[in-house]
Amino acid sequence: MVDIKYYHDLAQQKHQEHEKFLATLRKKKPKHLDKIVKETHQEIFDVVDCTKCANCCKDLGPLFTEADIERIAKAFRMHLGHFEDAYLRVDEDGDKVFKCMPCPFLGSDNLCTIYPIRPKACREFPHTDRKKIYQINHLTIQNTLYCPAAYLFVERLKEKLGY
Repeated sequence: MVDIKYYHDLAQQKHQEHEKFLATLRKKKPKHLDKIVKETHQEIFDVVDCTKCANCCKDLGPLFTEADIERIAKAFRMHLGHFEDAYLRVDEDGDKVFKCMPCPFLGSDNLCTIYPIRPKACREFPHTDRKKIYQINHLTIQNTLYCPAAYLFVERLKEKLGY
């Protein structure tokens, strides 16, 4: 089991440091950054087992695209409206999100019961393998508060880039 509170507290303590570091990436755009980001992401996920945590599925809901809704509703053999009524709400930003958390598709074993058809946001989380990662600094910082892998990713990236 992963100590979520431990990593959350670390992320809070290093919040400003992480913000400054990520801001330097935006300004300086180090040579081969995309390659370094991809390697760092892979290194972190070679040792982090998301099923020992699943905090993203417990506390952060994904944003649902129309394609996500159509794909999942079709798999459930539900009309789109029925799927949305059963599982989704519109948040203050106008995004479709789960009515409640944890994710209704999270099993007691921390495995996703709809893994092959999960929402795009779930497939891409914590977004640490993106090209031009400096374009999502705000999201990376937010994700370090919920995802130990995102926190470890930023820490390792700092080391690699000599920050």
